[in-house]
Amino acid sequence: MTKQPVLHIEQLKTYFYLDDKKTAKAVDDVSFSIYPGETVALVGESGSGKSMTALSIMQLVNKPGKIVDGKIYLHDKNLLTINHKQIATIRGNEISMIFQEPMTALNPVFTIGSQITEILRKHKKLSKKAAHDKAVDLLNMVGIPRASAVMKEYPHQLSGGMRQRVMIAMAISCEPKLLVADEPTTALDVTIQAQILELIAQLKKRFNMGLLLITHDLGVVSEYADRVMVMYGGQIVEHTTTDQLLHNTKHPYSKGLLTSLPHLEKEVDRLGSIKGTVPPAYQFPKGCRFSTRCPYVMDACKKLNPPLKQIKDDHFVRCYLYEDEEELV
Repeated sequence: MTKQPVLHIEQLKTYFYLDDKKTAKAVDDVSFSIYPGETVALVGESGSGKSMTALSIMQLVNKPGKIVDGKIYLHDKNLLTINHKQIATIRGNEISMIFQEPMTALNPVFTIGSQITEILRKHKKLSKKAAHDKAVDLLNMVGIPRASAVMKEYPHQLSGGMRQRVMIAMAISCEPKLLVADEPTTALDVTIQAQILELIAQLKKRFNMGLLLITHDLGVVSEYADRVMVMYGGQIVEHTTTDQLLHNTKHPYSKGLLTSLPHLEKEVDRLGSIKGTVPPAYQFPKGCRFSTRCPYVMDACKKLNPPLKQIKDDHFVRCYLYEDEEELV
């Protein structure tokens, strides 16, 4: 693993300014890095800010949303300081994204072949024939049978799993430095999910890409991620290695997510749950954003939002329960 991260984010803030003068802090002071060949998972419930973090990285935040502060470095290039034309050159070339639902990402009126070759001709300046041959190779690489025939077909003619493989082929067509996968298997059945995740893992290794895997499934995290960031209320509340998160969980929210999982080794009468729901991003409580749902809430939690604190080497937690633990710096 090289010392320079492929992606480095500092204090990213993405806010939505709503019509009724409310401000929704969808992503609020988020910092992390991803290294080449590394898989970092971003986990949390719906509404926690995971997808908006991904869209911020890709510079795809629509109005009334706006990135109001922070830095997003792709290697040594701050994406927030370059113009739209430069971003369009980088997006799909140096950094790519796999979306949740391929039918919304693929254009229904163009053939599969035309959509892949367009990317190759735009970013790699290939001839029409070279782009066609490369597209067929990519479809073969992601395990699509009859690749030459599929080139002439339209998205609606393929199954969900095949469409997702096409999306992956498009995402890796230019061998990006960073791949963002936002719930890439949500719309697929369980057997196809495993195949798609294994395919992404193999391609990440083959091209030495950094991978940001956005998911709500901790089973997926345990299988594929090197490090995990648990997100709640637009902020990272715990950030550590996958092994530490699974066996030495600290934040009450992370513990709640883990206790809601079934275990093959343990016999339980009923699964755990986290009371309440994630509040809207314009209505976070004062103090800790998890305080209204936390079983360990204290007076301090209701006054000030705790900082993300290092409590152990490579283990960071945003919680007053660990205020007295020795920092390692």
